[in-house]
Amino acid sequence: MNGFSHEVIFCIVNTGFSETVMEAAKDAGARGGTILNARGTANKEAESFFHIAIQPEKEIVMILVDSSIKDAVLHALYQKAGLDTMGQGIAFALPVENVVGLTPWKAEIKAAEIVAEKAAEKVEAAIENAANKAN
Repeated sequence: MNGFSHEVIFCIVNTGFSETVMEAAKDAGARGGTILNARGTANKEAESFFHIAIQPEKEIVMILVDSSIKDAVLHALYQKAGLDTMGQGIAFALPVENVVGLTPWKAEIKAAEIVAEKAAEKVEAAIENAANKAN
């Protein structure tokens, strides 16, 4: 951890994919976000470098998260709205020095639940593999 208790995640996606971003973020423990309309300025060289057509209309989703769940949220955004998806999203996080106006909540519990769910999935897969080998 970097010493900051919160981080803000920015996810820039094609117009119409902000709800996908928010669903993925909430599944990873985020509570909500703010959606801004934007317009990209990428040029033809960027399109040929990344081998994608760049849609100029964008949405920027800002999500304030506890630092303990930042990596889980970024991973979820990559899976559901990354460059390889129709949303063609990019996401990055910046540390937030001070926060006011948030109600207390148990981010640690949500992060622990996510870790426990993933561990349970791995255990189930290992049991299934062992059962298949036994047969």
